[in-house]
Amino acid sequence: MEKNVALIALFAALIAALGLIPKITLLSGIPITAQSMGIMLCGTVLGAKRGALAVLLFLVLVAVGLPLLAGGRGGLGVFTTPWAGFLFGFPVAAFVTGLIVEKWRGENLALIATVASIIGGIGALYLVAVPYYMVMKPAGLFEAFLTAMVPFMAGDLIKTILAGVITGALFKARPASILSRSNEI
Repeated sequence: MEKNVALIALFAALIAALGLIPKITLLSGIPITAQSMGIMLCGTVLGAKRGALAVLLFLVLVAVGLPLLAGGRGGLGVFTTPWAGFLFGFPVAAFVTGLIVEKWRGENLALIATVASIIGGIGALYLVAVPYYMVMKPAGLFEAFLTAMVPFMAGDLIKTILAGVITGALFKARPASILSRSNEI
């Protein structure tokens, strides 16, 4: 139990630390950050439940005003913007990514983690973020795809590969550290 709490807090801190990498803000106002890779790593390393809990802890800290998002943003106001769908999608993305890694028991964990990050860290995330953007902007589907999805795809694919490589390397160095691979829940 204590180990789980410590790891959840550690990964919430990892997401925050990835926010220190300077963000790039698009003309739409949506920032590109490294934090979504932290979301993917929460799932690939911690598994579905712990990964989602780490992301929820991070979001609670943001909501209470800690400036943990890229660019030093925080507070309830960040949850009212058209791009807040990404924030709401983060726990879903971590959960789906972790669930795939937990269930897919192949030998090449780097590949599995990459595919899981594509499905969860991109697919599940955008299933929440794009419709949210459409409602909050308001925008049609085509505009939402062009504004809230297309500009991020190349960077997101790079992040999925990095998450897979990091997870695979960590597994080779310390197999027990990849909780998504353990039978312990």
